[in-house]
Amino acid sequence: MRIDDDYRAGSETYPGLAAAGLIGPSEPGRKDYCGKSVVVVCQRGQKLSEGTAAWLRHDGIDAQTLEGGFEAWKKANEPLVRTDKLPPRDDKGRTVWVTRSRPKVDRIACPWLIRRFIDPNAMFLFVLPSEVAAVAERFNATPFDIDDVFWSHRGDTCTFDTMIEEFALKTAPLLQLAKIVRGADTARPDLTPQSAGLLAASLGYSRMYRDDLPQLEAAMGFYDAFYRWCRDASEETHNWPSTKPKA
Repeated sequence: MRIDDDYRAGSETYPGLAAAGLIGPSEPGRKDYCGKSVVVVCQRGQKLSEGTAAWLRHDGIDAQTLEGGFEAWKKANEPLVRTDKLPPRDDKGRTVWVTRSRPKVDRIACPWLIRRFIDPNAMFLFVLPSEVAAVAERFNATPFDIDDVFWSHRGDTCTFDTMIEEFALKTAPLLQLAKIVRGADTARPDLTPQSAGLLAASLGYSRMYRDDLPQLEAAMGFYDAFYRWCRDASEETHNWPSTKPKA
């Protein structure tokens, strides 16, 4: 809910932001949030977010506000996304990306990163490898994970690494996940203990789903689980039985 002047004054925004604009008693955009839990944020956590959340709650939407808004988030050194790297949006406010069909690792990991941290409404076009560049030009889409484009492999790193670097999302969990993805995507399954498992599951998904979009949707939860493991479960172990009876 940040006003244009505040938004343009910097080059950063929240991860996973869905820009909304003002929402009042007659705004049709409110129905887009029905059935969802939302956090409304503005520059300082004052009138814009408070008023918007109040209107949303009238429609039965679980709406909360972020105390202190953008300024408090930034002061707490929470992760921010570089907005100067964001591709142009379409007439519905979505970023549009295009890559090769039949994804395995990087072309699933990157859409997961984009939808979870960059643009939750992003659209992905999977097309024949020979047509990626032409489709990108014709449909104003941003090409990724092909040769000779900005969003691609660099040296021994993969496109997932590139996006984390360029969007300034170098948090410890994402960097750990990036190493796992890199090992699975660049034929180095021994790079991390988890890379071989990610590769195996990725190839399994590619066989389970004939169509690319259902494959992407199915694998989103898989990457959610890997991210949560990187974030707060990597030190945990498991054994059986969990409790042994006394002798």
